[in-house]
Amino acid sequence: MEDLFAKLERTLNPELPSLTESQQQLLKELSIDENQPGTILRDFQTLINFLQPKGVEVSSVNNLLPLKVLSELNLRLSHPIDTKLKRPVQKSYPYINGLYLLLRSSGIVQIKSQGKKQLLVLDEAVLEAWTSLNLTERYFTLLEAWLIWGNNEILGERQDTWNNLFKCIQFWVRVPDKGLKFAKYEDQQDVSYYPGLYNIALLELFGFLAIKQGKPQEGKGWRITNVQRSPLGDAIFRLLFPIGMSGEFEDEVNINFGELQPTFKPFFPEWEHNLILPKQGFTDGIYIFKVSVSRSWRRIAIPAKRQLSWLASTILDAFDFDYDHLYEFSYKDRFGRTCKIGHPYMELPPFADQVRIGDLPLEPGTSMTYLYDFGDNWEFDVQLEAINPPDNKIKKAKILEIHGDAPQQYWSEDDDWDQEE
Repeated sequence: MEDLFAKLERTLNPELPSLTESQQQLLKELSIDENQPGTILRDFQTLINFLQPKGVEVSSVNNLLPLKVLSELNLRLSHPIDTKLKRPVQKSYPYINGLYLLLRSSGIVQIKSQGKKQLLVLDEAVLEAWTSLNLTERYFTLLEAWLIWGNNEILGERQDTWNNLFKCIQFWVRVPDKGLKFAKYEDQQDVSYYPGLYNIALLELFGFLAIKQGKPQEGKGWRITNVQRSPLGDAIFRLLFPIGMSGEFEDEVNINFGELQPTFKPFFPEWEHNLILPKQGFTDGIYIFKVSVSRSWRRIAIPAKRQLSWLASTILDAFDFDYDHLYEFSYKDRFGRTCKIGHPYMELPPFADQVRIGDLPLEPGTSMTYLYDFGDNWEFDVQLEAINPPDNKIKKAKILEIHGDAPQQYWSEDDDWDQEE
């Protein structure tokens, strides 16, 4: 098996390597439940139960789980770990980190603002759709949420060029038949970086790897001493190799489950249905934004039917900036991914004059960043404070309140010289 994958890695051959008879038989005879081939379904349900009924308060910036819940949640999982860290964070618990990735990328949860707090709550409509799926359908929904749609941004890291499927395939071909051993902490640094410890943990939860844990040292995190490929993992990645190397889903914006169904349904005929996520619709009303830059802010009202380019121009007017530069709006969608909408003269869509305010997946309390002038990089924080009922009297954008002097758009040495005099 090692030689086969090594050859595939060198050639990056997109042709599907045929499964052996024993691998085909393994897949056809596999019965998926909460405890096999791994404990992914049981642990995922544990995390869902943990969020009921009111959700959990998360960090304001990256919306990660707080320190106060990590220890308790860790003990509830099928693979609790000991970190020997004084102040562990979410990524200190790779199993929790991986399961959190699945929660966000599956769409079963969303971030809600409650005053200044950010809450991770279950989306009841998506949860109902999830519970209607059989265990096989749930297993493969989570597999796609992980390998295809999961993004490092969800975990508070920078955007990654490669999806988890590609990273896990690259790791898989490097694990010899006898397993991969880590005699000391330093030996596991490579896998900590690539494919990442959360991916190693998920490989075990899905039944693809067997992991032996070691005793952690004081002040250090999760200790693994050995990882061993499972026969199921070999079969699954043999099927997934051409998909992962083709980069087929890299440019996909909309998350649609069932992408792997044609590949796996011959072995799992019980996979009939997929998780359906609600489509973002248009929300009418008068949007009230608080726009801040430097030490000043402006409150702006704008009808939902106006394009985002109207808001861009109104912001510039409110702070007495000129219109001579390009701009870009960015925000996080419900899956924790950064979405960008650019100036109409930019190269790649979507463009601000083609997106209405009411099309944005924003709720009161959430924010966008308005980056203006890619040379001076003016960053405006654009927070949605409220969505008021539609008002026919307000047909254009309106500046409601002004606070503080606007910063000077252009700086020159003469300005500083005059101030010194």
